[in-house]
This record gives sequence, structure tokens and C-alpha cells, in this order.
Amino acid sequence: MQNKPKYSFLKNWKYALDGLITAIKTESSFKLELFCAVFIIIGILYIDTSLTNKLILLITGILVLIVELINSAIENVVDLCTKEIHPLAKNAKDIGSTAVMFSIGLHIVCWVWILFN
Repeated sequence: MQNKPKYSFLKNWKYALDGLITAIKTESSFKLELFCAVFIIIGILYIDTSLTNKLILLITGILVLIVELINSAIENVVDLCTKEIHPLAKNAKDIGSTAVMFSIGLHIVCWVWILFN
């Protein structure tokens, strides 16, 4: 049995919006990062730098949100598979968190490089 619906552009958009709504409702880290993104975007609009630098900051900021969503998906799948504390389950969650940490670090480095260069 295949759990894959027939492709439909509009249905895929609905699935994506359902995922975003679920993330906003259930994932506190994503909510915090989305809240911070509002201020980051305002900051990007007001800093005196080139359009290229502003795009770098915007893209790395969006990257943080994307990686957080992927991490949340990994955590949900792990929780679905097992409620036990298993070394592989812990590794999967920890590695996903590391990816989030790296994306935030990249974003911070870009801000520092652009502001002080």
C-alpha cells in the first residue's frame, strides 16, 4: 500500500499550509524563531548596506526557519516510531538540533560580517 496521494498543485499548497499552521501551533522553537524573524526583517530593511548583503541576511534568516521545520519533522517521526529512550532516536533528534544551531550560527556570522565590514 502506498500512502502517496495523486499530485495536485492546490492540494500540495494546502498540505504545506497545514504544516505551517501545525508548526506554529505546536512547535515553540519555530514560534520563537518566527517571532524573531519579524524583527530581523525590520532590521534588514533599515540597515545601510547593499541589496546583496540584505539578500544574504534574508536568505540565511529564512534558512533558519526551514532547518527548524525539518528538525521538527524529524522529531515528530522519531516520536511516532518510539517513545522509548533509544540511542538512535536521541542521535536523530540531536543531529537535527545541531543543524538548527549551525543555521543560526551562519545567520549570526553573516550579520556580524555585514555590520562590521
